[in-house]
Amino acid sequence: MNRTLVGALGALMLVAAGVFWWQGHAAVQRSQAVAAVPTGSPPSGAAEDESLPTADGDGLQGAALPHASEATREQRRFDRFDKDRDGRITRNEMLAPRAKDFRKLDTDGNNLLSFEEWAVSTDNKFKAADANGDSALTRTEFATTKQQAKKPACKCH
Repeated sequence: MNRTLVGALGALMLVAAGVFWWQGHAAVQRSQAVAAVPTGSPPSGAAEDESLPTADGDGLQGAALPHASEATREQRRFDRFDKDRDGRITRNEMLAPRAKDFRKLDTDGNNLLSFEEWAVSTDNKFKAADANGDSALTRTEFATTKQQAKKPACKCH
């Protein structure tokens, strides 16, 4: 039983391989026949110039690159602010990005920004640098507040 099944499967695989070989051979013969047609009379449905360009590219020029006009950039900038797409930017739409930043700083939520809330990052930097907690920075403590130079992502030098 197993021999019969394996034999039938093998025979089917051989037939399939023969069909694929036959179709591939026919396609090669068709392309050779098209290449043998004189250039004065192209076969129906074929493009007139099927020659490949030369490797040096002399005299060839590609399509022009698309250009984004200044009006397009200005339109995109306008659309970023015009959230309701009514063709007008209201004061609230213009101030919306700044309102997010304001809410981050307004820690007590009273819609009033005190000096301490506004200067929170500087205050945090001061507290971190004040190692001994005496509310004053010595020269060595102050040196720790210096902004660190960004290191390059790679050593490409």
